[in-house]
Amino acid sequence: MLLPKRVKYRRVQRGRLKGTATRGNKVNYGDFGLVALEPAWITSNQIEAARIAMTRYIKRGGQVWIKIFPDKPITEKPAETRMGSGKGSPEYWVAVVKPGRVMFEIAGVDEELAREAMRLAANKLPIKCKFVTKEETGGEQ
Repeated sequence: MLLPKRVKYRRVQRGRLKGTATRGNKVNYGDFGLVALEPAWITSNQIEAARIAMTRYIKRGGQVWIKIFPDKPITEKPAETRMGSGKGSPEYWVAVVKPGRVMFEIAGVDEELAREAMRLAANKLPIKCKFVTKEETGGEQ
């Protein structure tokens, strides 16, 4: 499970999910990528589940890059707690993902295998995703 070693602030505000991704919207490392089509918070467990689904399908051949990192702590108050008495304690970590963000990249496998691996990974995520190639996003050549 991914989480930061240390953070500046233990609790953060929720923020908003408006706009599209301006960074991380190109396939840079691999040949194929998985792009988010909706805004969402992706938990560290969901990222890990998608990674496992991909690597199992390609039978540890090729290389996989995870281009999102869960660095936002989400707090929850205990069940049946009265209102007030401050903010809850951090329970899990999420990555803030906006539409257009390349979440995973893959290289060293043919397109058909990569497409199926990405489909399996996308099924583990709570948002709609799209399979793209390096040429489509205009990544580094």
